[in-house]
Amino acid sequence: MFSQISSRLRLSVAAAAALGAAVALAAPAQAVESTTPEPSRASASTTANVAAPAAAWAAGTRAYLVITAPGDTTAVRNAVASNGGSVFASYDAIGVIVAHSTSTGFASTMRTVAGVQQVGATRTSDVPADAYNPTLPANPAQSSTTLTESNRWDMTQIKADQAWAVTTGSASVKVGILDTGVDDQHQDIAPNFNAADSVSCAYGKADTRAGAWRDVGTHGTHVAGTVAAAKNGKGVIGVAPGVKISSVRIAEPTSSLFFAENTVCGFMWAGDHGFKVTNNSYYTDPWQFNCPDNVDQAAIIEGVKRAQAYAEGKGSLQVAAAGNSNYDLANKTTDSESPNDSTPVTRTITNACIDIPTELPGVVTVAAQGNGGAKASYSNFGNGVIDIAAPGGDGASGVYSTLPGGKYGNMNGTSMASPHVAGVAALIASTNPAFTPAQIRDQLGVQATDRACPSDTRCKGTTTKNGFFGEGAVDALKAVGGTTPPPGAYFENLGDVTIADNATVESSITVGGVTGNAPATLKVGVDIKHTYIGDLKVDLVAPDGTVYTVHNRTGSGTDNIVQTFTVNASSEVANGVWKLRVNDNAAQDTGKIDAWNLTF
Repeated sequence: MFSQISSRLRLSVAAAAALGAAVALAAPAQAVESTTPEPSRASASTTANVAAPAAAWAAGTRAYLVITAPGDTTAVRNAVASNGGSVFASYDAIGVIVAHSTSTGFASTMRTVAGVQQVGATRTSDVPADAYNPTLPANPAQSSTTLTESNRWDMTQIKADQAWAVTTGSASVKVGILDTGVDDQHQDIAPNFNAADSVSCAYGKADTRAGAWRDVGTHGTHVAGTVAAAKNGKGVIGVAPGVKISSVRIAEPTSSLFFAENTVCGFMWAGDHGFKVTNNSYYTDPWQFNCPDNVDQAAIIEGVKRAQAYAEGKGSLQVAAAGNSNYDLANKTTDSESPNDSTPVTRTITNACIDIPTELPGVVTVAAQGNGGAKASYSNFGNGVIDIAAPGGDGASGVYSTLPGGKYGNMNGTSMASPHVAGVAALIASTNPAFTPAQIRDQLGVQATDRACPSDTRCKGTTTKNGFFGEGAVDALKAVGGTTPPPGAYFENLGDVTIADNATVESSITVGGVTGNAPATLKVGVDIKHTYIGDLKVDLVAPDGTVYTVHNRTGSGTDNIVQTFTVNASSEVANGVWKLRVNDNAAQDTGKIDAWNLTF
């Protein structure tokens, strides 16, 4: 059975409940304005023949995918109009028509029309009236921040901070955020936001009005920051802070549901607008799993599959979240969450039923890890289904990223894991601009760090590929190391050392195999969890006992030291035992050395 975690947005319920408190961490001050002007808008995608909708919305209007042969769909579109329907949008390149009708017999009638291959209702609820005259999302007032950038646990876990020495990503690489929308005015997103290729695909056709792409929630802005928050000295840093991000809002306002026609529109837009990568942290509503023996769901599978294949054929790799129900996707038995736009029922299913888009051919399916690398408690799994794993947070250790209005906060979920992989894919595309989606997908797997199954009988497979981690944990440094030499030798200690009040503790790393002296730019990565870091003095102790102070009771009441320091250790022999020494100089606040590393 499914747990009671909602996985429509691949965000855990615990993270959603804590979000309000997390926003308060943003330390807002005066509002700021975007420095990026809004350009004039491009016309709708050339692959979509958008027909004028019915004169007025009517109660009982339902949406359908009508599937026919790719090419000229004129005859089938005419048949839609003559059989009680209207054409809302038509994607001739893949033979998919989005039709609306109030007739309960529309689908069965259209299935008898010559040239029609499949017809399926995409929802069990009415199309909102907003579809006929969409309201623009709010443009939130912006708050500035006093937060300074640091190397957060999720970025050090995938070695993104080290990958940036190779590349921060190319501005010619575009990543599409298919989600609830993105706050393009956010101080950490505005420098990398590509408004010209942003759009709303809510209801199934492109709305190119300026601002239609903005967030109708918080989810999409959080995802966007993980992919490409700017490396600008404030807030957070994304995995690929040098690439461009575009918002393709596929969530509908009020409900925040992602219906099939919205996803079709999003993938078609991605293909036509040159997105090298898209991130998809959702499943296609209203069915958690779409089953091919159901005529409606079979049409949904076919329509979205064609759109994904179109985008991939145009050079776009889709990365998607695996879901948050702690469910074995390789052994499906029941679905108790669908349809989520009306009244869910429990139904028996088989592995023929698939989660869209994450189980479509060619899509990279991402499972979530907690801080430390274990499978996140909520993450779906499945041998032969999961392709790769990445940090998604778990419990108190969430993924910290951008929120609308210039704010920041923590979320947990496979929604948070997927953009880490999308960001690494963007880095691969930056260092290998001629790579096809298949080559990027292969590089992600080949360069992943193998993770064996834990002592958990649910995890099936081998060390190199299994149901919890797929081909392993995504590794940004190795992923971009094929064309540019990575940084020098890397050593780390992940063991926890408790820091008590008024005490001095040490954690050691033994360095070997490095020729000569340490560099003048020795990188010392520190992850100390401790409240009130003004209590702490932190030293790097060389093998000969020389002390290099990296932090000396600064930061006052700030919590945690998660930072990479540069030390001139060129007078020290590299090989030997190096120590991180932490001295607590006051009472009441304690913590631990969570991890630290040296890069020569």
